[in-house]
Amino acid sequence: MLFSDKKPASEAPWTKKLCIYDSRTNKHFTLKTNPMKREDLDEFVTLHNPANRHDRKPTWSADNSDGRRRVYDYDELIGRDKASLDIFWLKDESLSESENLPAPEAIAQEIVEDLEAALEQFRLIAGDRGAPSEVSGDEAA
Repeated sequence: MLFSDKKPASEAPWTKKLCIYDSRTNKHFTLKTNPMKREDLDEFVTLHNPANRHDRKPTWSADNSDGRRRVYDYDELIGRDKASLDIFWLKDESLSESENLPAPEAIAQEIVEDLEAALEQFRLIAGDRGAPSEVSGDEAA
């Protein structure tokens, strides 16, 4: 999620710091077998601290490399290659050792389930818009 304030244009950047909460690494949510639930966002909501946004604290530090909320200064971000915001800092436990990787057939099955769930969602959307539910191979070409 990205939260920002509407500010007028300025020569100097308004952003001084960027706070990032990593809800992806080591969580492994899927559409069917492990969907994200409200309680999966509890830590984020607590750390977001909407009552006092100036009292927000990072959980990541050099001493706590597992913290999910990390703050980056503007100069640190702008110094990245092409100012990329493709940022990772948590160690993905499933990739650290090959014996922790799921079996290829489990990965393939998870991909199939995600694609089927996505396709079903697109069918529902298309149905709501009055589109035909099935397209034959001749019509698709």
